[in-house]
Amino acid sequence: MIKNIFALGIASLLVSFLVACGGSSSDSGTLSLNVTDAPVDDAVEVVVKFDAIELKPTQGDNVIITFDEPQSIDLLALQNGITAPLLQNESLEAGDYSWMRLAVDADEGEIDSYISFEDGSTHSLYVPSGNTIGLKINRPFTVPAGGNASFTIDFDLRKSVNKPGNNSDDYKLRPTLRITDNTEVGTISGYIAAPLVSDESCTEGLSVYGYTGAGVTPNDEGSATPPLSSAIPVYDSANDRYNYQLSFLLVGDYTVAVTCDADNDDPEEDEDETSWSVITSADASVVVNQTTELNFE
Repeated sequence: MIKNIFALGIASLLVSFLVACGGSSSDSGTLSLNVTDAPVDDAVEVVVKFDAIELKPTQGDNVIITFDEPQSIDLLALQNGITAPLLQNESLEAGDYSWMRLAVDADEGEIDSYISFEDGSTHSLYVPSGNTIGLKINRPFTVPAGGNASFTIDFDLRKSVNKPGNNSDDYKLRPTLRITDNTEVGTISGYIAAPLVSDESCTEGLSVYGYTGAGVTPNDEGSATPPLSSAIPVYDSANDRYNYQLSFLLVGDYTVAVTCDADNDDPEEDEDETSWSVITSADASVVVNQTTELNFE
């Protein structure tokens, strides 16, 4: 059974949008935009249909890039560093931009965007006011003259999908987006030894949470200091361990924690120690274009 641990977060926008300077040159540059996903429990598909991308230059009229065909992307297939392209080297006027908006086809009561579960059920996935607002990212960026600005948008589905508390079968998508410059990120990956997570609760609730900064006291999704990213480890039977990966992390120090209570973690509530705790945690540093190994044994 799905727990009410979802609230649209693809909590606050955790965005670092760092790009090479481009200035206000009238020369052209290009923009590449990928999407990836942080996991969600019990779902087998989370499909979002993208129609267009709107960009707002700091000066001049909005730029709307409409896809020839809507792109239906299963976000659950995009884990452990896997991405799907929305734009690839799209030619644009170089210069500064104030924001971008992802236009989606996600109407209430319609199976255009949708979520499917292990029990075989499928439900409409809708963005409140989605047709008029879409998924707006209120952060500036620069398209460099003669160069390429390349970003990845991480849809954190654990925070983003919410089952309403009424009789509706529709699930709300309230995206929390974490956006990173692809030239400024690295990865933390490793494994968790199976004996460390042998408790019965780990069958459903095993997860790895990543927090910005070293020595951070781990806290749940609904707290004042929630994790930046999370991952559901995958069992490796050959080595009797669970492998995990936290991708698209900006350069710097992080605290990584292992919990078996992710299935109890409601992003809208600050859990107490009886319902959410960590088994262990450790620090790791992220370096550009490198993978930092952090194992729990």
